[in-house]
Amino acid sequence: MFRPAGGAIVAEIRIENLCKEFGGFVAVRGSTLTIEDRCFFVLLGPSGCGKTTTLRMIAGLELPTSGRILLDGEDVTRRRAAERDIAFVFQLYALYPHMSVRENLGFPLRCQGMARAARRRRVEETAALLRIDHLLDRSVTGLSGGDRQRVALGRAIVRRPKAFLMDEPLGALDTEFRHLMCSELRNLHDRIGATSVYVTHDQLEAMSLADRIAVMNHGVVEQVGPPQEVYDRPATMYVADFLGSPPMNFLAFDGSVHRGDRQVRVNGAVVEVPEIHEDRAAGPLALGVRPEHVSLSDVSAVRGRVLGTDYLGTTQIVTVTTAHGSVKARVPAALPVAVDEVVGLEFRTPHLALFDAASGRALPSALYYRETTDG
Repeated sequence: MFRPAGGAIVAEIRIENLCKEFGGFVAVRGSTLTIEDRCFFVLLGPSGCGKTTTLRMIAGLELPTSGRILLDGEDVTRRRAAERDIAFVFQLYALYPHMSVRENLGFPLRCQGMARAARRRRVEETAALLRIDHLLDRSVTGLSGGDRQRVALGRAIVRRPKAFLMDEPLGALDTEFRHLMCSELRNLHDRIGATSVYVTHDQLEAMSLADRIAVMNHGVVEQVGPPQEVYDRPATMYVADFLGSPPMNFLAFDGSVHRGDRQVRVNGAVVEVPEIHEDRAAGPLALGVRPEHVSLSDVSAVRGRVLGTDYLGTTQIVTVTTAHGSVKARVPAALPVAVDEVVGLEFRTPHLALFDAASGRALPSALYYRETTDG
């Protein structure tokens, strides 16, 4: 273990109203986040959403247009990258091809002036942690992609910095090996007790690795929370649509809701929903439900025609076209479903969300206040 069990080393990262502009383009808009000590924090979003720019500002590789960055409560906004005690792991390995694995791992320590014997011990300890100790005297040019990524991680770990920043470090690996490296990376994080900030566009990586996720969209942080909370209780339609495979279904309708309502009328069909906690005047609304919370029913008032099915082994995804939009249902593979068949759709009430379709934000309901009301 690199860090003391008592937690004497603290590596909380806080960003306050962080903005970054490139000419007339705003890459990051007023982001405020707290990344707690020893947290594995993932910045998630599509290309161009501002996640890598945010990471580079935390690292000191980009200066913000406005806002502050604090490390352990100390303002490091204008400090150079070398003065922040943060290690950065890139998607491309950025290893020195003329050096051995041992020399690559030891290079940061040599730059710090560490004595040769101490440097050797630290390198061997790091290599054993990453299970590449048998490769120490090999050239990095002959290594597999996974082993090169381990060397790149090791070169960051060997310094024992306050935090690790990783910009899609598994992006160059094939799918099967990425899944394996995800598991190893999470186990490594738990063993060394580090604060880690990880950028990815891959929701599966984010859900499997993160303690907390920040979902970004066009430079704005849409929602921050534990993976299950962000998935179960999305704050916006964008988050609900970005997370999930298939993503959340949306049924569009016009109407008004009042505090205490437990039903909504979707173009004539009455649907039970979690108790509403807000009054809202008439306007465009969207009823959100994930495919796993949709079942087929002969008696439901919400009806549609089966467009097609996708078999996934034990389950199948049934796509149904309705007057309110297309709906996907995840149902048992053994359930007989025919294309063009007219079916009813039943929704599991505790998991339904209502959204203001104009702003995209979720309306407060019992779904979002479940933890409070249960307590």
